[in-house]
Amino acid sequence: MGAGPSKRAFHVAGQSAKRAFWVVSTRQQKDGQRGSLAGPGWFRRSRACLLGVFFLCSSVSAGARAAEHLTLAQVLELAEQNYPKIAQAAARLKKKEAQLAEARRVSFGQFEASAFAAIMPAWKGTAVFSPSTDVALSSESSLAYQVAVEGVVPLWTFGKLTNLWDAARANVELGKGELLQERSVIRREARRAFYGVQLSRDALILVGEARSRVTEYVERLERDLEQGRGDELDLLQLKVQRAELEARGSEAERSEQIALSALRFYTGRTGGIDIVDEPLVRVSHELGPAARYLEAARLHRPEVNMVRAGLRAREAQVKMEKARYLPDLGLGLSARFSQAPGVTSQPNPFTYDPLNTPIVGAGLVLRWKLDFLQQGARVAQASADLEEMRAMERYALGGIAVEVEKAYYEAKDAERRLLAWGEAAKYAKQWLIKVQQGLDLGLTEDSDLVEPSKEYALKRFSEMSAILDYNLAVADLARATGWEAILAQ
Repeated sequence: MGAGPSKRAFHVAGQSAKRAFWVVSTRQQKDGQRGSLAGPGWFRRSRACLLGVFFLCSSVSAGARAAEHLTLAQVLELAEQNYPKIAQAAARLKKKEAQLAEARRVSFGQFEASAFAAIMPAWKGTAVFSPSTDVALSSESSLAYQVAVEGVVPLWTFGKLTNLWDAARANVELGKGELLQERSVIRREARRAFYGVQLSRDALILVGEARSRVTEYVERLERDLEQGRGDELDLLQLKVQRAELEARGSEAERSEQIALSALRFYTGRTGGIDIVDEPLVRVSHELGPAARYLEAARLHRPEVNMVRAGLRAREAQVKMEKARYLPDLGLGLSARFSQAPGVTSQPNPFTYDPLNTPIVGAGLVLRWKLDFLQQGARVAQASADLEEMRAMERYALGGIAVEVEKAYYEAKDAERRLLAWGEAAKYAKQWLIKVQQGLDLGLTEDSDLVEPSKEYALKRFSEMSAILDYNLAVADLARATGWEAILAQ
């Protein structure tokens, strides 16, 4: 990649060489030097042209070796790796996955640990007799402490846990859809910028060739006018066309730099960035029937899957709220260790001693929140959210169908325009070639070249613009359907 000059660079160099030889031979004919093509003047000028072409190719090769050029596949890969919104969606997905892990771990129960320490007075005796008084502090006070761990492991929640897991899984699917949605958007924008650079460079080549051709005839008309021949109006017409070509070239250069700037942002490259030096060509996908893409959208479009995931989450939420009418059954576990050295331990099992007796226990626990009126309102809220999501699903499916059909018919229109402009450019080129041949043979005037040159440049540029429109329309169709395979190339 980037190891040598591109085919298009050599093509430009070859075209420059042919134009140089054509200029030499044409000027010789105008000067009346038709006798011997092998004369010394012709040889010197030809050698100069060959040296110029050699240095041009050498400079192209050196420039190609110095820069790294990115293909479309590399641009898309870098954009997916470095685009900030994709990183943002990936972070949101990680959060949703962590929420799912938290929901799954609820079944392990909720436990709490506590510790207590305080200064306790010295208490002696039993529950029947004690020599100690009810003095808060005394000289025999000591440190007492307690450590406890308590919790409940849910055994049966009447669907609260399972519906919580379903809602969390649907939320993860929603996050995956958001990530795919951002990837689809950036791939489309990266393609637009990549194709924009290609179109701008193709336009610059087209403008450069037309400008060289017009400049050559401007110089010839200027020499003819100096010798009292030619028409000044024809000269002015050619100069107007040359100035217009200069303006078109400036617009193409501006569009190229803007597209390259967008590519730097999308790919995360802070330094220089460039793309492979290849002409803009039509994508290989051939359009099929519209029903094919509508079906693909129902299967692959991220937004459709996101709405369906949201619908599953809302359904699980309604079931979970309804399950809150019922109690929770769990296994309660408790372990407590207390120690108070200044207090006499009570060995009598009928005497409660919370200060020196370790306690370990387990048993069934029933929890039932009896707020039925408030819970009815919460169920109504969840049901309303579910109805809203169902309406959103209908809207999304209908809107996506409209979007798919819009992208499809825009692609069909771009395809027809591409074929029409390609045919027009072919005829304009034939017209230009015939005028050039007539000019070389002295059958036509220099002014006859203005109109076919202009028409060929316009029709060829319209063809290239139609290629861009078709490629972007297919990219829009891929994004609208979520079917990236149609752009695989």
